[in-house]
Formats: sequence, structure tokens, C-alpha cells
Amino acid sequence: MKSKLRISALMLLASPITCLAPCVIGVAQQPASYHLTLQDAIQKALQSNLGVLVAGTRVDEAEGTRMRRLSAALLPRATVQTYANMQNRDLRAFGISFPGLPETVGPFSNYDVRIYAQQNIVDLASHRALKASEHAVEAGKLDSRDTRDMVVQLIAGIYLNAQSAAARVDAAQSRVNDSNTLFKLAKDKHDTGTATGVDVLRAQVQLANDKQALLIAQNQYKQSLLALARNLGMNPSTPLELAEPLRYMPLSQPQVEALVPAALLARADYLSLAAQRQGLLEQQRANQARYYPKFSINGNLGGIGRSIGGIQGTGLIQGQIDFTVFDHDRNGEAQELAGRIKRIDDLLDDMRRGIDENVREVLLNLESAGEQVAVAEEGQDLAQRELELAQDRFQQGMTNNVEVVTAQDELARAQQNYILAVSSHIDAKFALARALGDTEKNIGQFLTNP
Repeated sequence: MKSKLRISALMLLASPITCLAPCVIGVAQQPASYHLTLQDAIQKALQSNLGVLVAGTRVDEAEGTRMRRLSAALLPRATVQTYANMQNRDLRAFGISFPGLPETVGPFSNYDVRIYAQQNIVDLASHRALKASEHAVEAGKLDSRDTRDMVVQLIAGIYLNAQSAAARVDAAQSRVNDSNTLFKLAKDKHDTGTATGVDVLRAQVQLANDKQALLIAQNQYKQSLLALARNLGMNPSTPLELAEPLRYMPLSQPQVEALVPAALLARADYLSLAAQRQGLLEQQRANQARYYPKFSINGNLGGIGRSIGGIQGTGLIQGQIDFTVFDHDRNGEAQELAGRIKRIDDLLDDMRRGIDENVREVLLNLESAGEQVAVAEEGQDLAQRELELAQDRFQQGMTNNVEVVTAQDELARAQQNYILAVSSHIDAKFALARALGDTEKNIGQFLTNP
């Protein structure tokens, strides 16, 4: 009985990996695989990516700064103050001294309840500072959008890597099937005396090599799924299955003269720099307004008395004008702002040239990748035809299986070239979507509209 158990265990361990997975699933009742589309992957990444989350908090921070500037300088402020005290006074300390007059008076008490209010009516410096903070909020939102665009391109690239790995697994499996067919044919021909033992051995070696290549491809595919799950914020143990296989979809070559101006109007990183420049201009205007007069109104309303029952209503309202006479700090701030604006202008000029170069480079890559796909597809068809002819010649006894093995190697190389070309073409689409701005929308269009 024990020997039978040992034999059963050895047979289980010797069985292929593909047979082991269903057995484990049947025992452990693992959840069904999650069919993941590219759009699903992008949405999951945008919800869990750390860079996106941090960018969102920066927008909230900039909005809080804007609210503080608004409330500190431009909105009315009101406070309520109340007190009750008991005190005595030294009259001589105040210069009051008469014969028969006591040196101190008291103790006596008084009560006061009062509301104080202040409102700036004209404060151009604070108004310009508020405008600058509004541009900072806009720049923060654009930076957040740019971060989202980068994450979209990153996840699309990781998803594409998994698609390529899956295509390599299919190609490797196809080669194993061809090698297995060749081995059976060589063995049958050897049994009938029309093939040599070398033919059988050569077919066995080819089958072993192709099986090893299949195992490597399967492992790389599993690793690509682990990387995809990690970047989506999912548990690495979650079983994933790609819902969209790697496939080639041609894209009509757009005109660069129309794309560059459109990219300048849509690229979040470029628009963020422009918004930062507008904020600095507002800070310049605020700096100039530091010498302008400020007009405000303040006052109070309440009651005061020696006792609670004797409180009488009192109040005050006054207008106030403030002038700045000497403010040497203003000159230093003006110099700082001028330097920042000059730096932003240089960055904008460089980014305009960079976007132009980026769009043109991506279009070149897209055109080249499309041509490579056409050549690789033709090469793959020719290699498949060569393999079929070599198999027919070997089956008819016109040659040994060296030609078949050589043709299989050529087909493997052609399949790899085709997968690489298609992957490069899709990656060029992703790069074009990023170069044009609004990456998520563009990727959806490029992958659905040939």
C-alpha cells in the first residue's frame, strides 16, 4: 500500500505544470481569475497610485492657502470679548495728589461685553496676492493632471509588457506543438525504416529546447502579472487574466503641423508653467501695490458698567487709511520675482521646443513601427510557409529533419520579431497620447479607432 502511494506521489510530481494548476484550484477553491482590460487597469491605478494621491493633497494645500489669504486680508473679521475685573488705583502714580485725598482708590469693579469688527475696503496688495494664490491652485490642479497622465502611460506600458509576455507564451506553445508533431513523425518514420535514429534524436532535442523556452516564457508572463498587480495596488496573490490580447491596429499618420499647437494647448505640464507665470505676475503687481494706500473700517459695539445691572451701551466706528513710507524689502522682493519670471520664461521656451521635438520623434517612431510590423508579418508568413514545406519534404522522405528544425528556428525568430514590432507600435501610440496631453482619452481613441 505504501509503495502505491509513493508511485502516485511521483507521478503527480512528474506531471506537467499545466496539469498541476487545475488540481490545486480544485482543492483550495481559489477565486476565479480577474479579467483585466487596459481601461480597468488605468482606473485602478489612478485610484491607488501614490503619486496621484500626493498630487491631490497638494491641490488641497494650495486651496487652503488661497482661503487663508482671502480670509486674512479681504474678508471681514469679528471677535467677541467680555471681562469682569476688580481693581484699585494709585492716584499719585497718575499725578493726582491733593490734601485730604487718599493715595489709592478702590477697590472697585467694572464689566465689559463687546464685539469688535474690521473690514478692509481697499487693499490692492492683498487682492493681487489672492489672485496669485488662485493661479497657484490652478497650477496645482494641472500638476495633478500631469501626474495622472504619467501614471496612465506607465500603467499602459506595464499592461503592454504583460500582453507581449502572453503573446510569447502562445508563440512558444505553438513551437512546442510543432516540435511534438515533428518528434512523432520522426519516430513513426524510424519505426518504418524511412528515418534514422539521428532524426529522432534531433527531434527530441528540439522538443526539449522548445519546452524549456515555453517554461521561461510562462514564468516571465507570471512575473509581468505580479508587476501589474503591484502597480495597481492589488494583492499580488490576486489571479489576473488579460482581457485584451496583443494585436496590431494601424493608426493613420497625423500631420505634425496640426499636432504641435494642439499639444501646447493640452499638455498639463506646459499649462502648469504658464499658470505659475501668471501667479508671479500677480505677485509683481502686489509688490508694486505695497506703496498704495489701504483703507479699512473698524469698530466695536457693546456695553460697560460698574455692575451688571448698570451696563450702558457704547460703541466706536472709525475709518483708517494706511500709507507705506519706507519699505526697502519691496525692492528685494521685486528682484526675486523678476528672477523667477525670467526662469519661468526660459523653461516655457525650452518646453515648447521639447514638446515640438517630442511630438515629431513619436511620430517617427510610430511610422517606423508600423513599417516594421508589415515587414515582420511578411517574414512570419514566409517562415510559416517554409516550415510547412520542410515538413512535407521530410514526411515524403525527400530529406532529413534538419530542414524542419532550421525552419522552426526561423519561425521562432520571425514570431519574436513580429511581437516586438507590434509592441513597439502600441508603445509609440502610448507615447503619442502622452505627448499630446490628456493621455487617458487619447489612449482610448488610439486603441479603438484604427
